[in-house]
Amino acid sequence: MTTPLPGFEDVGQLRGSAGPSSATGLTRRELAPGAVHLPGWLSLAEQRELVTACRGWARGPVPIRHTRLRRGVMSVQTVCIGWHWQPYVYSRTADDVNGARVAEFPEWMLALGRRALVDAYQDTAAGEAYTPDSALINFYDAEAKLGMHQDKEEHSSAPVVSLSIGDTCVFRFGNTETRTKPYTDIELASGDLFVFGGPSRFVYHGVPKVYPGTGDPATGMAAGRLNITMRVTGLS
Repeated sequence: MTTPLPGFEDVGQLRGSAGPSSATGLTRRELAPGAVHLPGWLSLAEQRELVTACRGWARGPVPIRHTRLRRGVMSVQTVCIGWHWQPYVYSRTADDVNGARVAEFPEWMLALGRRALVDAYQDTAAGEAYTPDSALINFYDAEAKLGMHQDKEEHSSAPVVSLSIGDTCVFRFGNTETRTKPYTDIELASGDLFVFGGPSRFVYHGVPKVYPGTGDPATGMAAGRLNITMRVTGLS
C-alpha cells in the first residue's frame, strides 16, 4: 500500500487481550440455524485495538489491495493474515501481490474468535473446539460493495466469525442454493458480531451498501467500514 487507508489514523498500541465473555445483556438474534447476530459485542477499546492491528497488516508484509477477479476488480480492499486468499484458493505466500509470506495469525485473535463462538452459540464447548487460522480483512469506502458469494475455499465447515468496525452497512444474508431471493437484509454497525456456521455455513451473503458517516471516529476509523472474518482453512 502506497498511501494510508482513509480512516486508518493512529490510535495507540494493540494490547491484544481477548478478555472474558462480554455478551451479557446484549440482544441476540438468530437469523437461521447457526447464524447469530450480536450487536455491540466489541467494546470501543477493542475496536480501537483491532483498527491498530489491521492498519499494521495493511502495510505489509503483504499490502492491502483490490483483489482481481476473473470478471474484474473488487471495490473492497483486502489484506489477509494466517493464509492468503486469492481467487479461489489459499496459500501461505501472496503470489498474486508480491510473493511475500503473509503475517501470522496471532494467538490473541484465536482467543477472540473462541470467545465469539461461546457468546454467539451460548456454548462453551463450541468455543473450545474453534481453531481459526486465517482472517480476511476487508476495507469498504463509501462506494464499495461485495456481491453475493459463498465462503467455500476452506477445507473445513467450521463457523465464520465476522466483526464490523466503522460505518454501518447493509448485510444481505441469503440461502445455500442461489444468489437470489430469499434473503434477509440487516444492518451491521460498529462493534457487531455475526457468526454463521452449521446449516448456515455456506449461505450466499454480501454487502450491497455502506452508510457513510455513521461510524464513531473514536474507533480510530475516520471513514469507511472495516470487516474482519475469521475462518478455519483446514489446511496445514
